[in-house]
Amino acid sequence: MTNKCKFLITTFILLTTTISFSQEEEKDTIPEPNWKMRSNFGLNMTQSSFTNWAAGGRNNLSGLAFINAEANYSKGVVKWSNILALALGGVQYFDEELQKTDDIIDFQSTYSYGVKKPWFISGLVGFRTQFIDGLQNPGDTLISSTFMAPGYLNTTLGFEYLPNSKFRVMGSPVSGKFTFVQDQRLANEGAFGVDAAELDDDGNVITEGRRWRPEFGSYVRIIYSNEVAKNIDLRTRWEFFSNYFENPQNIDINAELVMNFKVNSWFSASLQVNLIYDDDIKITDRFGNTGPRTQFKQVIGIGLAYRIANFREK
Repeated sequence: MTNKCKFLITTFILLTTTISFSQEEEKDTIPEPNWKMRSNFGLNMTQSSFTNWAAGGRNNLSGLAFINAEANYSKGVVKWSNILALALGGVQYFDEELQKTDDIIDFQSTYSYGVKKPWFISGLVGFRTQFIDGLQNPGDTLISSTFMAPGYLNTTLGFEYLPNSKFRVMGSPVSGKFTFVQDQRLANEGAFGVDAAELDDDGNVITEGRRWRPEFGSYVRIIYSNEVAKNIDLRTRWEFFSNYFENPQNIDINAELVMNFKVNSWFSASLQVNLIYDDDIKITDRFGNTGPRTQFKQVIGIGLAYRIANFREK
């Protein structure tokens, strides 16, 4: 290698290093935006087929699409956090109709005003329902749920402990929970805790079932999110509600845990676990017993994922 080549290579390396450091310093001097917005989009697909397979199996195609989006505002003592989760998935056995595996519409908006760091006065509005009809068992002819049956609206005013961007706890003695069942047949059956229809001796409806149910009580929400290891993000949310006027000792629980495992900029894996207990929801088990039950759901997905953000994530 000639001295001229060595000189050019050395100069190129020095220039590249200098530019890199300059760009890094320039990025570091960019002020943080008041609005921080990010979205995660995912699509997971699996397909299985069997021909003369001794161990058995059923040909199927399954998929899951989801969006997790956040828009958070922070300026001075004011914070406004908005979270939206959408998901829809199903499995198609080639000899049966499509069966739903996941269906979520979940939105929460929290407006907080700082009184003395890390304490805030916060107001919360939360809404949760689903996109399409659901069946209790494959082959059922009548739906067990649909859009806005149930639908849940939570309104809360209370105090929030917010020491950092990863952890927050909100507690309120003044909270309203509203359950909507906009399918009259389900409302007549008293599904999801609404007042059932009044029937005569022949089973004819005298008074239609109520299509919504208000509750008033106390509410606690705990949220934690963090990168627990390189390329592994964890987010968990726990919500507790106690109705002051009806069985306050039976606390409603709505909990979720989501873990995202990043492979590269396009591929990722995810684990989602949901737990729900609502004393007003009566579920019939496989033995024919009806009553409140702990509901549990777990979804594992591997597929395409893409993230958009208007700020550099640390």
